[in-house]
Amino acid sequence: MIVRIMGEGQVRLADSHLTELNKLDDELLEEMENGDGPGFRATLHALLEKVRELGNPLPDDALEPSDLILPSPEATLDEVSAMLSDDGLIPG
Repeated sequence: MIVRIMGEGQVRLADSHLTELNKLDDELLEEMENGDGPGFRATLHALLEKVRELGNPLPDDALEPSDLILPSPEATLDEVSAMLSDDGLIPG
């Protein structure tokens, strides 16, 4: 699967990593629902770091359709709320 981190680029990520990423996504969703700004910020950074760690970056000139689009590390709680589906950032 291809994952885009807004403002950074795309990475190719094996589907086998979705379970691990969904755990962080669930935490992020809970923190957003509770208005936990510091928790949201820490979990967003952990989610993005895990995607970077597990994924293989695509070349900057590659324009592949993204299966998932994640917010930039600077995104606010309100901005991420606007991006969310009912399932979170990473559909399970």
